[in-house]
Amino acid sequence: MIELFAAFKKAARDLTRGDILWHVFWPPLVAAAFWATVAFAVWAHGLALMGEIVPQLPWAGWEWIAHWAAVFLLLAAFATLTYLTALLLVAVVALPYLIDHVAARDYPDLVRHGENAFWRSLGNTLAASAVFLLGGLLSLPLLLIPGVVLVLPLLWTAWLNQRTFRVDALAEHATAAELKQLAAEKGSTFYMAGAGGALLAHVPLLQLVAPVFTALVFVHLGLAALRRLRQAQGVQL
Repeated sequence: MIELFAAFKKAARDLTRGDILWHVFWPPLVAAAFWATVAFAVWAHGLALMGEIVPQLPWAGWEWIAHWAAVFLLLAAFATLTYLTALLLVAVVALPYLIDHVAARDYPDLVRHGENAFWRSLGNTLAASAVFLLGGLLSLPLLLIPGVVLVLPLLWTAWLNQRTFRVDALAEHATAAELKQLAAEKGSTFYMAGAGGALLAHVPLLQLVAPVFTALVFVHLGLAALRRLRQAQGVQL
C-alpha cells in the first residue's frame, strides 16, 4: 500500500506542472466533443435501439418508465464510449510524453530495455479497449437492475485501467520477461491503482483528469517496481 500511495502522491504532484496540464484536458475534451456530435446525429435511432432491449411493462400508462430507461442506457453507452476514447488518446498520444517527463525527473537511472515498445503498447491498448467496449455494451441492460449501476461500471473501468496501463507504462523500459514478472507479482497492486482511477472517473468534473492521472499513477508505480526488481536481481538499471 505504501508504494501505491506514493504513486498517487507523485501523480497528483505532476498534475500541477504546466507542461503536463495540456495533456490532462485535451483528451477528454476531444472525446466528449466527438461523441456529443455523434449523439446529436444518431440520438433518435439510438433511442429506438435501446428501447428494443428495455423490458416492456404490461401496464398501460407506464410507458414513460421504458422511455427513460432507454434514455439512461443510451447516455451510459455514450459515457462509456467517451471514457474509452479519452483513454485511447492518452495511451497512444499523450503517454509517451508523460513517460519521458516522469522518467527524466524521477527515474533517470532506469535504462530503457523495451522490445518493440510501440507495437506492444498499441496492441495491448487496442485489445483491452475491444474487450472493454464489447463487454461494456453487452452489459448495459444489467444497469437497469437496482444497485448494479453503482458497482459494475466501477469494476469494469478498473479492469480497463489496469489492463491498459500496466503494460503501456512499462513498454519502453521493461523487457517482455520483466513485464510478465511484474504483472504476476504486482497484479493486486495494479488492480487497486486501476480502481482508484475508476473512482475518480465517476466523480463529476474530476473525471476530466482521470485518464491522465491514472496514466501517471501507473507510470510511477510501474517504473518504481521495475527499479526494485532490477536492483533485487542485480542487473543494470
